[in-house]
Amino acid sequence: MPRAKRGFKARRRRNRILKAASGFRGKRSSCHAAANEAVQHAWMHMYRSRKVRKREFRSLWIVRVNAAARTIGMSYSKLMGSLGKAGISLNRKMLAEIAISDPAAFAAIAAAAK
Repeated sequence: MPRAKRGFKARRRRNRILKAASGFRGKRSSCHAAANEAVQHAWMHMYRSRKVRKREFRSLWIVRVNAAARTIGMSYSKLMGSLGKAGISLNRKMLAEIAISDPAAFAAIAAAAK
């Protein structure tokens, strides 16, 4: 009696890993054991980097808003505090976009917040 191999399911699982590893260099793209380890590491880095990307964009927006605020004679923290007190609910992303695309509108928002 022939031995029972895992057959279709195992092949499908291995091929799924090899497909995810396509584009990797050398044995990491063709050998299941090496590809599996490389793909697991890649997924770990992808998961972490999705969180890091959010942090980096928020800090970029803060830098841009701070630079724009200083051109009108205000600091970032004073601007954000006065926006909160004035009840102007614009997030940092939108403030940064306005500061870049329309500095006059940004100055008007800051003036309304004072």
